[in-house]
This record gives sequence, C-alpha cells and structure tokens, in this order.
Amino acid sequence: QVQLVESGGGLVQPGGSLRLSCAGSGIIFSIYRMGWYRQAPGKQREMVATIRGGDITVHADSVKGRFTISTDNAKNTVYLQMNSLSVEDTAVYYCNAWYGNSNNYWGQGTQVTVSS
Repeated sequence: QVQLVESGGGLVQPGGSLRLSCAGSGIIFSIYRMGWYRQAPGKQREMVATIRGGDITVHADSVKGRFTISTDNAKNTVYLQMNSLSVEDTAVYYCNAWYGNSNNYWGQGTQVTVSS
C-alpha cells in the first residue's frame, strides 16, 4: 500500500520560510517522478515543482528562485524548501508520486498560510 505523508506546513509571515517534507512508503522513490502541487481556495490545483532521477527538477515560474525541491531517496522523502513566501503562496500543498497514469499517488495535503 502506497502512503505519502506531508508535514511542515503552518502559518508564516510574508518573507518567511518553511520546509515541507513528504515521507513515502510502498514505492521506490528513485523511479518515480516526485512532485509538489498546491491548491488555493477557489483555484485549480497547480504544479509547484517536480523531481525525477534525484536531480532533474522543474519549478513553476511563480516559485523559481524561491522554492527548491529535493529528495533523499535513502529516506524515501521529498522536500520543498520555500523561501521569501508571499500571501499568494497560501494554499494546501500536496505531495505526488507518479510513474504512469496507473501509478499516480497523492498525500493528504498540508496547509501553508502566509499572513501578517
């Protein structure tokens, strides 16, 4: 059974930082494309960043230079370091593991709120 468990969300002031973690079980991280997505109230879920092969990363234009995705395959964990947070980053952040449409898994989400 595949499980993805996110942690690290919370309330932070504008300009602050948070690091999200996603611990996985039941999959081999090194062969999956791991990703972070987010969904703000009233908006569609959007890709934030993805990583595969340990070092092939894609970051959404809106977070480039501020967010960094990384993995520790030995720990089956993917991280999202978020710096210079703004109120527009407020959303529920979801961890995703993808290896074809038949192997597409989501975590339960973690709330990130940026507010003064």
